Amino acid sequence: MSTDSRPQRERIPRAIWALGFVSLLMDVSSELIHSLLPVFLFTSLGVSAFAIGLLEGAAEATALIVKVFSGALSDWWGRRKPLAVLGYGLGAASKPLFAMAGGFGLVAAARLIDRVGKGIRGAPRDALVADITPAEIRGAAFGLRQALDTVGAFLGPLAAMGLMLAWADDFRAVFWVATIPAFLAVALLWFGVREPAHAPAGRRVNPIRREQLRRLPAGYWWVVGIGAIVALARFSEAFLVLRVQQGGLPLAYAPLVLIVMNAVYAAAAYPFGHLADRVDHARLLAGGLLVLVAADTALAWDGHAAVAWLGVMLWGLHMAMTQGLLAAMVADAAPADLRGTAYGMFNLASGVMMLAGSALAGLLWDRLGAAATFWAGGVFSALACGVVLARRPAAE
Repeated sequence: MSTDSRPQRERIPRAIWALGFVSLLMDVSSELIHSLLPVFLFTSLGVSAFAIGLLEGAAEATALIVKVFSGALSDWWGRRKPLAVLGYGLGAASKPLFAMAGGFGLVAAARLIDRVGKGIRGAPRDALVADITPAEIRGAAFGLRQALDTVGAFLGPLAAMGLMLAWADDFRAVFWVATIPAFLAVALLWFGVREPAHAPAGRRVNPIRREQLRRLPAGYWWVVGIGAIVALARFSEAFLVLRVQQGGLPLAYAPLVLIVMNAVYAAAAYPFGHLADRVDHARLLAGGLLVLVAADTALAWDGHAAVAWLGVMLWGLHMAMTQGLLAAMVADAAPADLRGTAYGMFNLASGVMMLAGSALAGLLWDRLGAAATFWAGGVFSALACGVVLARRPAAE
């Protein structure tokens, strides 16, 4: 196994490593803030779980929906990097707003601006990864970028926890620190990644016109449908933080939830991405959904803190098994000149369902309790698994 994986790692282009470290830096910045935000809103501002669910769902849905237009624009323009720079730049510009916010309104505005930036950069960046990487190692490349991204999602909450302990729960001071890695990420992307030259495509065509969308095969739309069901089942991770905090976790240690989840995610993302180049995609995806069912079951189990932590770890394992895999499946199914649009449409469907899933999760939490939120997630996860096993994509 190790002798096979070593040349695989050496063949991954350096630009993929650079894009991975860009993601790492931005995730350090984002998670410094987001790992504290649910607790800050819930305990300091008295915001309800339903309102937190709506904000998180709207924020993530905004990012995913914006990807439709940024992805299509990158296909029409034939350029990916400038849109990625713009998106990362907006993300960096939003960070000082969290530190300056005096109430829920500015926090919500900053969160949405940050997610608009994520939406602008997401589809062009993923299309850029697919453009740069040979098809036979695409799963490994997506897995590597996702692994580095998730290392940042691990380091950010770790830093947040240390700074909260050192600065006596000073949320605003931690939010100011988050601006530093965000602007470093923009600089690394600008100077460290060179976009490959694209052959002139002749007359530019709107990639989201009906005749262009018809070029996306049935196998691609199967992946879109599965991704939408998965997004409904996997609501905002803010609920993981709130669930574990119910067991008495101190405020300063709230980021520990995301540290544990992302440690598992980061450790497993590249190995599962490497595995995705060698095994049946549908079976691997079904396995990841079964892991999510187990995670929801553990988190729904009342009165057992250790079981809740097991659920958090299983959640991270599920993410490692499915996120890079779904990205690779989109790239494999879509024509090269429509990759940006393909990622955008995939994320449009996922964004709408994520908004619905997060709102439903918050409503169930307020009306029926935390356990109901996770039992519902388990049901949707099992449904997605059944759909995957019942029908394979036509492209495979």
